[in-house]
Amino acid sequence: MQIVEKAPAKINLGLDTLFEHQNGDKEWNMVMTSVDLADYVQIETLSTNKIEVATDSGFLPNDRRNLAFQAVSILKREYHINTGVRIKIKKAIPVAAGLGGGSSDAAAVLRGLNRMWELNLDLATLAKLGLQIDSDVPYCVYSQTAHVTGKGEIVTPLPKLPPMWIVLAKPKVSVSTPNILRQVDYRELNTHPNIDGLLAGIASQTPTAIFENMGNVLEPITAKRYPEITQIKQQLLTFGADAAQMSGSGPTVFGVCRKQSRAQRVYNSLKGFCREVYLVRPVNLTDR
Repeated sequence: MQIVEKAPAKINLGLDTLFEHQNGDKEWNMVMTSVDLADYVQIETLSTNKIEVATDSGFLPNDRRNLAFQAVSILKREYHINTGVRIKIKKAIPVAAGLGGGSSDAAAVLRGLNRMWELNLDLATLAKLGLQIDSDVPYCVYSQTAHVTGKGEIVTPLPKLPPMWIVLAKPKVSVSTPNILRQVDYRELNTHPNIDGLLAGIASQTPTAIFENMGNVLEPITAKRYPEITQIKQQLLTFGADAAQMSGSGPTVFGVCRKQSRAQRVYNSLKGFCREVYLVRPVNLTDR
């Protein structure tokens, strides 16, 4: 048996962390959405009780360090499955970019095997399992605009975003999320994004309120090490984006535009400064 699951990239419209748990996990308060830049994950059963993972990227491991591999392992262990699985991942999402590519691949495996093995688990259960892999996996199980709290496992779906276009730009650096998170100093974290204002803007479908209340507390930390993040953000705004910020722990920066024509101009202008630029729109996986 073989199935294919779509694994969309995510961006953080709002990213805040409130405190650190005793085990080192962060307490999150985030607003996330998915965009139509996606990996595709092919899942097929094997006659042997093995897990095989292959990607068309030379930058990813194919053993238990791979998040998709971990997703298979968790379901096999939790539900006593003795069937082998081969995972083939066709990558489109840049690696180590702050766009949740690995987490989305793992979430796609959870959704796909849930169907393939007829486990009949709801999304909340899959999200809870996904937290064992990475804090972004629970959101990626849903892959729709949502308010994400707790350690990442509390995912509250939100209304669709009003019409907007997004320009993603990834500089030529790769960022280690654990390294960035270790640098968070809560004693110095005095400025927080207005997540409530962002949620209100989405509820009222007011683009201005959404753009004005975007924010990412990790951006100053990553940008201090990689100044090109600030440079690209400024270029996005100069070329006409209504708002711009870093996604996740970086280094990808995105600009949002109300009008497609302006987004196209921003995209065309930025292509001369940055090799990896994408023009995308928000997407809800539940729409398929």
